[in-house]
Amino acid sequence: MSLTETTVNLIEKLNWRYAVKKFDAEKKLSDEQVETLLEALRLTPSSFGLQAWKFVVVKNPEIRQSLVEHSWNQQQVADASHLIVLCRQSTIDAGDVDRFIAEIAETRNLPVEALGEYSEMMKGFVGNFDEATASAWMTKQLYIALGNLLTSAAVLGIDACPMEGFNPVAYDEILGLEEKGLNSVLVVPVGYRAEDDAYAGLKKVRRATEDVIIEI
Repeated sequence: MSLTETTVNLIEKLNWRYAVKKFDAEKKLSDEQVETLLEALRLTPSSFGLQAWKFVVVKNPEIRQSLVEHSWNQQQVADASHLIVLCRQSTIDAGDVDRFIAEIAETRNLPVEALGEYSEMMKGFVGNFDEATASAWMTKQLYIALGNLLTSAAVLGIDACPMEGFNPVAYDEILGLEEKGLNSVLVVPVGYRAEDDAYAGLKKVRRATEDVIIEI
């Protein structure tokens, strides 16, 4: 595929995607499609590469139905093929940096000592956090993952619906996230749009290029 064809295909896919309001509950993603989406999530960039997150795939249909009332009664949570909850760690500290440094050393066949300066720099950064600042910083990271997930899904022809409209406290309790050291940040049902979703055919509304792009 030429660069021009790739460019056209990408823009077509981004115009095709929208926040699905009604999923076809009978149509399911294949295992390969789900694995590809999750691998795209795993490859998401993060600040320093610390990846202070986990992505929870909720498969149990009863649990998913119980989450609807805590999602502003948005039925997509239950009807989509799969439900992905993007979660941040509850805390982040020097121990997380040490684990990451060990992973770098193992993956790149380096001595841990060679990464000492980078390690101390990261520890100094996270060490200055108070609880609120740490929470806000980790939460922002999840929006990078969300953008990556939505674009990856669109390229693969998979529908998605990014959702902030849910009760994180209820989600954390129902999914047992607190004991896992996690807090829910975003919810993304993925699957296939229903044929009668009235929003599917609406033209995308975006500001004109000259209104949002500034060249200096």
